[in-house]
Amino acid sequence: MNNNSTKLLFLSTLMMGTILSISSNSWFGVWMGLEINLLSFIPLLANNKNMMMNESSIKYFIVQAMASTMLLFSILLIQMKYPMGWESEIIPSMMISSSLLLKIGAAPFHFWFPEVMGASSWINCLTLMTWQKIAPMMVLSYCIQLSTFMFLITTLSIIIGAIGGLNQTSLRQLLAYSSISHLGWMISSLIVSENAWELYFIIYSLLSLIMVLLFKQMNLFFMNQIYSASNMKTEIKFMMFLSLLSLGGLPPFLGFLPKWIVMQSLVENNLTALMTIMVVLTTITLYYYMRISFSALIMSYTENSWSVSIKSNKSSFILPFTVMISTMGLIATSTLISVY
Repeated sequence: MNNNSTKLLFLSTLMMGTILSISSNSWFGVWMGLEINLLSFIPLLANNKNMMMNESSIKYFIVQAMASTMLLFSILLIQMKYPMGWESEIIPSMMISSSLLLKIGAAPFHFWFPEVMGASSWINCLTLMTWQKIAPMMVLSYCIQLSTFMFLITTLSIIIGAIGGLNQTSLRQLLAYSSISHLGWMISSLIVSENAWELYFIIYSLLSLIMVLLFKQMNLFFMNQIYSASNMKTEIKFMMFLSLLSLGGLPPFLGFLPKWIVMQSLVENNLTALMTIMVVLTTITLYYYMRISFSALIMSYTENSWSVSIKSNKSSFILPFTVMISTMGLIATSTLISVY
């Protein structure tokens, strides 16, 4: 009971930190909110039973503390030198952006992200991939610019996300690299319109939630657990792969909708070259999702005699329902748009 109440306390301060950051009207308020958010997430990451988790929480703390220091340093330095409205200057914008990009783990500041994800529990992974990105990205939208720096960050994130996931065996690290790739899309959507970013983020969070619930319920952490046939029903495998392909952004699925909107916004803003690079690189991400899907559906490794015990969950109807939303979502929304 004690453990649960502690978790609840830290979860509420975690959310409070994010909300404080978003609703603050001064840069110090933003910094303070991010700091509260960081200090609430560390106890949720740390776990006395698991030494690996403690290591990942220390990694997370060091990186985030460095990012916070950078942010505070940038704010102080710039407020001494520049007048009001300095966010629109190119150097201040780059300084602030870099510290926030380090906080969310966008390339080339991504090194800590797969490491921390690889040793965390599924729920912490979900928090890292979704909630922990809200505040820094909202703040990033205040000072983001159409600059070469941002183009570079976007393309780098998508390249790293694509190449990093190619030889992964850990599902958590695979999702981490996938998240880095999605970050590239989110940053580019922030450049063109904040609404596009909000939609992208909501749909990405929904798809991540579905994947994490599936992996958590099946107790999966590595690739070879998917392949062992005794381990999973074919229907569950099928659900998992539909969700994976949706997360990768394959056209008939819901995951394609935000990408479609971002692509359209980029073309309208004469950023066709950036859009083309992004689409071409995202196909690599889709390739490794499809590789997992096909190999796991076609091959059944019988030599794996061990099996992971699966708890029959009461919420077993929720997953198929969410998977159905993620599969049929694009068809439904397209129909609605064509009707109106």
